[in-house]
Amino acid sequence: MQIKNITVWQADLGNTKPYTIAFKTVDEVLNAFVEITLTNGITGIGAANPSEYVTGEHLDMTMASLTEANLEFLKGRDIREINQLLFEVTMKFPKTPAARAALDIALHDAFCKYLGVPIVKYLGQKIKSMPTSNTIGIKNVEETLKETDEYIKKGFKAIKVKTGKNVEEDIERIAKMREKHGRKMAIRVDANQGYTAEQTVEFYNRTRSLEVELIEQPLPAKAVAEIRKLPEAVRNIIAADESLLSPKDALELVKPPRAVGIFNIKLMKCGGIGQGLQIANIGYQEGVDLFWGCNDESIISITAGLHVAFACPNTKYIDLDGSLDLAKDVVKGGFILEDGIMRPSDKPGLGVERIH
Repeated sequence: MQIKNITVWQADLGNTKPYTIAFKTVDEVLNAFVEITLTNGITGIGAANPSEYVTGEHLDMTMASLTEANLEFLKGRDIREINQLLFEVTMKFPKTPAARAALDIALHDAFCKYLGVPIVKYLGQKIKSMPTSNTIGIKNVEETLKETDEYIKKGFKAIKVKTGKNVEEDIERIAKMREKHGRKMAIRVDANQGYTAEQTVEFYNRTRSLEVELIEQPLPAKAVAEIRKLPEAVRNIIAADESLLSPKDALELVKPPRAVGIFNIKLMKCGGIGQGLQIANIGYQEGVDLFWGCNDESIISITAGLHVAFACPNTKYIDLDGSLDLAKDVVKGGFILEDGIMRPSDKPGLGVERIH
């Protein structure tokens, strides 16, 4: 079953709730899209929103990778050779992981539609459903509590709070959330490289009684040696994000003494489902939990992240809220979200449908 045609385009999906994190404010959502058509008419779709600040790839680079000339090597190839095709995609686009992710997702979607099964079933489904966190940007205490109220009313069971600018205010925000809502929800924090080692330990010690599930990337990405010097109890609840872009990074992080207890895997950082699974397997061998995250992304790539997350036995957390505040999308369907609990549909491939 050959690949007949590949179409590439980009679109701004818009953001209904602009937000601030430690290093920028987000108000537009530019995504790249790839659609693969097989000779029998089956189509597979992929999407990408690169993390320029994290990987150095911006959307112009993504689109420059996904030109007709660069994708010619896939034309006429048999979709049943999917693992070889994924390997060649990884080799051909070493500097643009989001471009790789879009192709990887489209190939998986087309292949699993050809098989007639959801991607998660092809990969081996370990998890049926799980609560996703919804994210609150860097805000003052009052605004944080207001947004927490909104998410709890919508049924969300986990909240991720962006921190990293002012450790005192960060601690106060978490304390006030617990004071108002008790243990109604899990709380996770993402410092986006905004803390020093001392601030990380201070935050950990002063929030221990508040039951913060994890602290995502408190120190700068390259400060792995410094992270290793933190107390083991602190390291165990740290999730590596910007420090973890590839399977090679994962191998570095698990060298003794293990730097972190949690891997944050994003398809846009590592290059798609295939590479995500490699990172996940390293984590599994070393007893590292998985926390699957995202950028502001189309339902397409969010659903892909969900499928691969649920194929991994060491997945403990998901933060796949990146499509919830989009103004529009190019597909419908994909994942199912009820009272903050996320699950994939039972439709073949990603289970998404183009909106024309």
